Amino acid sequence: MSADERSIALARAAARAADKALATELVGLDVSGQLPLTDVFVLATGRNERQVSAIAREIEDQLILDGAKPLRREGRADGRWVLLDFSDIVVHVFHEEERTYYSLERLWRDAPVVDLQVPEHGQEAAEA
Repeated sequence: MSADERSIALARAAARAADKALATELVGLDVSGQLPLTDVFVLATGRNERQVSAIAREIEDQLILDGAKPLRREGRADGRWVLLDFSDIVVHVFHEEERTYYSLERLWRDAPVVDLQVPEHGQEAAEA
């Protein structure tokens, strides 16, 4: 089983919003085969608590504009690991230290990677 088109579109929208807020290490994982409640995890990293909160806010605002409804959000006040649950996708915005410590990519290493279609920072300038 793989993530449906709507989930992938939402994941890409979340990644674009995260990129706009200067998130790094953007990764999409198709967890639809392992989890019955969601299709895609989107992972993003911020350098500090303030940026983590800003990234999460940008993602949530964009996905709401795209018609997605947040089911729950956790961790925004601390700015260390913000979880945004939109049912079809779950977004994890980490502080650098938490990203390394929890290493979700390692825990979900069997999950296929979703192409989020967001270039790495600096890549656009190199290609121009």
